[in-house]
Amino acid sequence: MPLFAHAARGARLAVRRAQGARFTTSWRTYATSTRNSTPRTVAVKKASTGTNASASTTAKDANNSKEVDPLQGAADVPETYELDVEGLPEAVASASTTSFPTPQSAFVGELLPGSDPVATDWSRSYHGLSSQAFSKEIADVLLAPIDERDIEIKPDGLIYLPEIKYRRILNKAFGPGGWGLAPRTETNVGPRVVSREYALVCMGRLVAIARGEQEYFDPSGIPTATEACKSNALMRCCKDLGVASELWDPRFIREFKEKHCVEIWGEHITTKKKKRLWRRKDQPKLDYPYRE
Repeated sequence: MPLFAHAARGARLAVRRAQGARFTTSWRTYATSTRNSTPRTVAVKKASTGTNASASTTAKDANNSKEVDPLQGAADVPETYELDVEGLPEAVASASTTSFPTPQSAFVGELLPGSDPVATDWSRSYHGLSSQAFSKEIADVLLAPIDERDIEIKPDGLIYLPEIKYRRILNKAFGPGGWGLAPRTETNVGPRVVSREYALVCMGRLVAIARGEQEYFDPSGIPTATEACKSNALMRCCKDLGVASELWDPRFIREFKEKHCVEIWGEHITTKKKKRLWRRKDQPKLDYPYRE
């Protein structure tokens, strides 16, 4: 091919490259194009007319065509709000401004979780202990002498007052519902003894704490022993109130036994063993398991 033909062909190829046109060689075809990138636009949703955002409303009034950033003005929102009660009905205004006092009947840390906010946790509390003496009318009932006809004696010689007598005295002094026993510990079940600590609460005040205990001889008797240890704790708590305090006086015990009781020989029905036992003089003779 002549030299001028090569030069002409090279000139035509240069013009086509400059114009971005399609050109062809002897073995491969190329295509060039110019890429134009368009910046992405972010569409912002305008605030609805029903919102109460002060920043969006102000921007809309200033320029309806101007888009507002939904986060604009978030830092200007006050942390606390004050209710404007002017123009409201009197009943609504008073309800909005009324404050309710917090009950002060219980100490901090003595409230039962998830229960009545004024209830006292008597498993830990000592609320009202020795804060004030009971009235003279209540004291006269609690300290009244015990009727000797109500006193019982066990075969081993221990004198006692039946539990129902303690309950009657407390009901007479404080009224039914004016006193109660509150457990302070879990029930402790030993190999032969069941025990639990109770608090005697009268008129909303703790007055005494005692541990009741009761023996049992078979696992099936544990429920009964649990109830019996409650009665034992009641009897011990009543000592602090002066109820039946004579039963703890050694002189009274000796005089009562000499006056109202008798010691006899009893023979066991099965083993035929004899043993010294006690009973009241006005009670019938023993018949089981010992017989006179």
